[in-house]
Amino acid sequence: MYKHKWTVLLCCILVLGASLGGCGLQKEENTAVSSNCSDGGKVLNIYAWDTDFESKMIDYYPGYEDLGDNTGKIGDVTVVWNIYPLDDNCYQNTLDERLLLNMSSADDEKIDLFLLEADYILKYVDSSYTLDVRGDLGLSDNDLSGMYQYTKDIATSVDGKLKGVSWQATPGLFAYRRSIARDVLGTDDPQKVQEALSDWQKFDNVAAKAKKKGYAMVSGIVDTYRVFANNATKSWVDDPNKETPKIQIDDKLLEWAEESKKYVENGWNNQTAMWTEDWNQDQTAEGKVFGFFYSTWGINFTLVGNAGEDGFGDWAVCEGPAAWYWGGTWLAGARGTDNAGLIADIMKKMCCDEENMLSLTKGTLDYTNNIAAMERLAESDFQSDFLGGQNHIRLFVEAAPKIDMSITSPYDAGLTVAFQKAFEPYINGEIDRQKALDDFYDAAVVAFPELSYDEMELEEEQK
Repeated sequence: MYKHKWTVLLCCILVLGASLGGCGLQKEENTAVSSNCSDGGKVLNIYAWDTDFESKMIDYYPGYEDLGDNTGKIGDVTVVWNIYPLDDNCYQNTLDERLLLNMSSADDEKIDLFLLEADYILKYVDSSYTLDVRGDLGLSDNDLSGMYQYTKDIATSVDGKLKGVSWQATPGLFAYRRSIARDVLGTDDPQKVQEALSDWQKFDNVAAKAKKKGYAMVSGIVDTYRVFANNATKSWVDDPNKETPKIQIDDKLLEWAEESKKYVENGWNNQTAMWTEDWNQDQTAEGKVFGFFYSTWGINFTLVGNAGEDGFGDWAVCEGPAAWYWGGTWLAGARGTDNAGLIADIMKKMCCDEENMLSLTKGTLDYTNNIAAMERLAESDFQSDFLGGQNHIRLFVEAAPKIDMSITSPYDAGLTVAFQKAFEPYINGEIDRQKALDDFYDAAVVAFPELSYDEMELEEEQK
């Protein structure tokens, strides 16, 4: 896995004092906090960008009392949820500013626990602002043994310390409308639909059939991006640890641009932007879109809500043309916290407890980061009402081991956005590919002045 220099935003790292000692943990009970580490903190500040994990804590953390207004209680500790949007980098900017001062902040104002996404987790993993899950928080290898290895690898610092844990693994699938599949393919059976969509050529063929029936194959230009990007073999930069890392564009990203351009030219998508009202509307019963690429959290967190009650039973999932994944959320303890024992207990119960994670998947459809629990569910008679009685966990169990984040770099989030923005006019037929490449490189080096690119490579890419 690529690791990196601390170059973005939190560039002035303080050499912090002695680490918090690990706390011994009593045998877990299903009542309240099981830690015997008396930290003394009366307020647990959790930082996140939405309320997803808060809702899971309310329902699945033993002893959690919801007080409303983004507050709760765990024993005599008040939990405060500090929610900042991802828009305009607000969440990361807020974290960066406050983590810098966390050691000297008043106890009730300290960041204690904060959430990280896959696109920028490396930025924090190699900083001194995140606690060692084993050394500082006391979780054992046995506690962590049930997790998918990639979720630990990406959260491991350059010096071998595990800096975060996740309650979820996030393999992706293709979610499709059963009613539209029957109209276009004559069947809505997931195995038969998968046979029709098992590679991109077949996927394109079905898109052409769907168009004749009055349907778009996908909604937006970016909908297919991660399926291509997750099958890239080159990182966004050649070596983040070099003095001047060089940008490199994997062929899969250029394939995505050409595929998307073809879909626009043939009218096989609706040219919507992800997360917009039009995109959401395409997922309702009135929508005329064959399907959407969604990972685990997307199905239960977004698609179910957009589809509404009328959508229950009219959706199913298959693997689609390629294995892929999307995102994931990690919990990280903040250096300076006065609640280390409670943080450790949250990590154990929400990310390590097999029975609790099994219950979480049954209750939310989220795919949890416990191999044994997910295999048990895959082999059971579990069914999703939303997916018409399908046990989609079986497909996720097959897909999860294929996730590979080894080429993840700290530049992924910024360069991905820049690439998509630069190539959208090309995909829409407004500029040529050379102009799109020029615009991408210009934007990339403005956002990350330490990066460079090779002019000769640029000419090769155009060919």
